[in-house]
Amino acid sequence: MNASVSPSRVTRPLGPVMLDVAGMSLTDEERERLLDPLVGGVILFARNFSSSEQLSALTGEIRALRDPALIIAVDHEGGRVQRFRTDGFSRLPSMRRLGELWDHDHVEALDAARAVGFVLAAELLAHGVDLSFTPVLDLDYGGSRVIGDRAFHRDPQVTASLAQALVAGMAEAGMGCVGKHFPGHGFVEADSHLEIPVDDREFEAIWEADIVPYRHRIGRQLSGVMPAHVIYRRIDPNPAGFSSFWLQDVLRGRLGFGGVIFSDDLTMEGATVAGDIVGRARAAHGAGCDMVLVCNRPDMAADLLDRWAPEVSAESRARIGSLRGRPHCCDPFELELRQDYQLARAAVADLVGPAA
Repeated sequence: MNASVSPSRVTRPLGPVMLDVAGMSLTDEERERLLDPLVGGVILFARNFSSSEQLSALTGEIRALRDPALIIAVDHEGGRVQRFRTDGFSRLPSMRRLGELWDHDHVEALDAARAVGFVLAAELLAHGVDLSFTPVLDLDYGGSRVIGDRAFHRDPQVTASLAQALVAGMAEAGMGCVGKHFPGHGFVEADSHLEIPVDDREFEAIWEADIVPYRHRIGRQLSGVMPAHVIYRRIDPNPAGFSSFWLQDVLRGRLGFGGVIFSDDLTMEGATVAGDIVGRARAAHGAGCDMVLVCNRPDMAADLLDRWAPEVSAESRARIGSLRGRPHCCDPFELELRQDYQLARAAVADLVGPAA
């Protein structure tokens, strides 16, 4: 599946920046950028996919650049946030669909969530993708423009239970998981891609609701956490992703989280409060993020790599390295023959129904 290792492959530790690429194969400029010592990962989008064979070739090309290979990630949740949708990839339900199923049959919902997690992860891993930024742990308050049906449920305990089942399925396939958007993006209406959302609740209200999934057993099973570009102004004047209170005092300290902390995309409007791209990266890294994302703005990515010189701890690099997928099946054709995959895929197909 993967391209053979290049004789010029560079040995270089994983850095704290995750970037995107423009198309379905790498340009010379992108290869050079991905060799930068600050880079540790690549995030893929729908524009990077046309077929099963093409995606496998692209991930193989990325892996062949460096040793250890860059972490390859994608936002592949299900529902409206699913980057790869045909030719080797099953149609996945929104997480709200699992929550609706829970309201009728708890056991069936948990089984379905586990099947969705397994199919989601197995298909990505078979194409060379290490990690999906899922599950969404935000609560469905009914008013958020950006979260909406990406959330499992309004009830935090139900959200935690369904997420744990989804994560168990992902783990069976060999993939870790990233909970988002800490401490909770579901209460605010504004979309942080376009605005700077402000949540006026007190800490205890958030602790007793939105943070419950992170306090649940699922919180100890997360490989990573992505904080929200939301300002909780009664608690801290900075968005959560730039707040040492949220990331160090609460997430690392009070919750004991030991995995990777990712920034959300630093090109989003919700990140602009921290200044230019270097200021945003410094603020996120200084607050406690192990890895910062810079998406859809190659000019900003180039500027960041030119001007940012962070000190990266060995512990942070080790956490990033632990995100690498451990697939039980490394080929899409081999995956098709596995009985566990066939059964899980059939369960998912029953859940989503016929294609529109």
